[in-house]
Amino acid sequence: MTPQEKQQSAELLIQRYAPVADGIALLFSDYVEVIIHDLATQSVAYIANNISKRKIGDPSALDDVNFDQTESVIGPYEKLNWDGQKICSTSVVLRNDANTPIGMLCINMNTTPIESARAVLDLLLPAKNLIPQPEKLFNDDWQEKINSFIHDWLASHHLTLSVISRKDKRQLVEALYEQGAFNGKNSADYIANVLSMGRATVFNYLREIKNKS
Repeated sequence: MTPQEKQQSAELLIQRYAPVADGIALLFSDYVEVIIHDLATQSVAYIANNISKRKIGDPSALDDVNFDQTESVIGPYEKLNWDGQKICSTSVVLRNDANTPIGMLCINMNTTPIESARAVLDLLLPAKNLIPQPEKLFNDDWQEKINSFIHDWLASHHLTLSVISRKDKRQLVEALYEQGAFNGKNSADYIANVLSMGRATVFNYLREIKNKS
């Protein structure tokens, strides 16, 4: 490639893809850097939101990502930033109108803050240490049993509480009655509240169910 062709290739890279790099970096603020590499010169052509301390014209070192020009997307892969923080990267091959690779757009995300946040969440929500509900403790927890039955019933009928019809509510009340859900003190009030129904409506349904049986 002649010096003039290299210059034209570099100009095409910046013209077409620099706005893309800026948009990605702007969306993810301080955590993502986007670098455009010029394959003709094997150097850095553009940097958006520099977090790697690289400079325009620096060697691209594309061997780090095992670059194969037949690929379109490479990664994600992990590497280490200058400050020791972990970087997750994905590289996209950029092509000209002849479908010839002329550059590579590398998206580098600093994942250390995310990993730190996850560690805090793991500390606050130690899922590994969760045990099944103690049988003795929840033996008389009729609200828990009602909740479980309601949501199992809804799932089996492909429904949710937000889209359940009056007819469906009637059927659900009958199913709850058959399971003995109304034997608990104040259970009718609780079920009426969960199903967003009037207490009188629930008792009307119960009266109809008992008369039918």
